[in-house]
Amino acid sequence: MGRWARVSSAFPHLGEEDCLRGGRGSGTLFFSSCNLRCVFCQNFDLSQGDAGQEVSPEQLAALMLELQAAGCHNLNLVTPSHVVPQILEALQLAVPGGLALPLVYNSSGYDCVETIRLLEGVVDIYLPDFKFWDAERSAIFLTARDYPEVARSALQIMHEQVGELRVDEAGLALRGVLVRHLVMPGMLDDTREIMRWLATTLSPDTYVNLMDQYHPAHKVRVDAGLSAINRRLTSREFAQAIQAARDSGLWRLDERQW
Repeated sequence: MGRWARVSSAFPHLGEEDCLRGGRGSGTLFFSSCNLRCVFCQNFDLSQGDAGQEVSPEQLAALMLELQAAGCHNLNLVTPSHVVPQILEALQLAVPGGLALPLVYNSSGYDCVETIRLLEGVVDIYLPDFKFWDAERSAIFLTARDYPEVARSALQIMHEQVGELRVDEAGLALRGVLVRHLVMPGMLDDTREIMRWLATTLSPDTYVNLMDQYHPAHKVRVDAGLSAINRRLTSREFAQAIQAARDSGLWRLDERQW
């Protein structure tokens, strides 16, 4: 990234978790580029290409206020890890301008602890992925061997700051951590370890969204070396993932099937 953040889109998103989208949508700001290089990324044109437009702090602040004016329930910063300085710069303009929405930090989980510590008192809702438990798989599929340890450290700090997810009387998220886990074909051992860690290290009250929408994309479709994940998840595998989460003691599960 250069001096400015690059935004690919900004709109009220009705496809997020129920506690985020409500009836008027989650105000999503999709940032271009990413600090991971997932071989199966379904949005690789945004995460690994040059899509989107550069925006100044004033323009980014204006987008934030437009989403609030549209009636969105929260401001959802999607793939923000590599543009935190630009986001903070824009917030210094948007908040005095009237921005009062809960702030959602929607990341891959590959976040520096130092960065997350700087966001204490700024972010209301952390929405991290926890993709893989195994370092070798992380090296192959994310090109980041240290992903598991980085994600564990980041999620612990997130949880220390905001705790378990809390919602209002309408079921809308106010503050806390919501973890997403994309269940991968043939990798239920990773899912079991991640669920066990969330329940025992964070809390059995951790809100977890188990997702079954994996499909072969990006390099998986053309690289024979990635044949292990060149298929969809089976319904049986997803059922086993849900059971693994329940067996670990987790009970606040979003078992969304697409």
